[in-house]
Amino acid sequence: MTRADRTYHNRTYDDRTTGVDVTMDGLPDWLMPVARAALDVAPEQLSRFLPPKSGGRQSAVLILFGEGERGPELLLMERAGSLRSHPGQPSFPGGALDPEDGDPATVGPLRAALREAEEETGLDPSGVQLFAVLPALYIPVSGFVVTPVLGWWRRPTPVAAVDPAETARVFTVPVAELTDPAHRVSAFHPSGHRGPAFLVASTLVWGFTAGLIDRILYLAGFEVPWDRTKEVPLDWRA
Repeated sequence: MTRADRTYHNRTYDDRTTGVDVTMDGLPDWLMPVARAALDVAPEQLSRFLPPKSGGRQSAVLILFGEGERGPELLLMERAGSLRSHPGQPSFPGGALDPEDGDPATVGPLRAALREAEEETGLDPSGVQLFAVLPALYIPVSGFVVTPVLGWWRRPTPVAAVDPAETARVFTVPVAELTDPAHRVSAFHPSGHRGPAFLVASTLVWGFTAGLIDRILYLAGFEVPWDRTKEVPLDWRA
């Protein structure tokens, strides 16, 4: 695949003009199944909540894969416990698009994902190689239309919570722990929502973030059978 004029999910990114390079060149072998799965995945394969025909607040998240002392890993952050919305909930770095990020239908989510990740975790975006873009999804409770952007942490840099009022901590989770059936559960919310979750890094990863991780592991062929009847209840504040 060439670097220029590539198309992901009906969006064309010309790397020569957007200023953001999206390429699979040089990815480690273990990450290639994720990259290949991202090329033609349908939004319905990722979530039952799809963007409305109009409206919704455009946003993006960075799903950043790296390789540390414990092997392949994924970067996550934990929201501050004092926040009114989803306090203490783990998530991917990300947030709403700013006007300077550019067109939401093309390069905007790429720039927003990198910008938000830098603002929240302090990582150096020049060390991140973007290699794929997933279809936009919808979070009904907040009205966000979220574009997941996949990255390879080619040159890792130190990360930490930049603003403690917003972020409690920044951490990585080995992919091996995410695929381990011992760490997999179903989270059940009093509202009736039930979805995949992960007991890792002294926390429960659930909701939109866990749903994306679950689908990526499955589509890339990384998933190991696990007990879907094992439930963890959530309270109304979650």
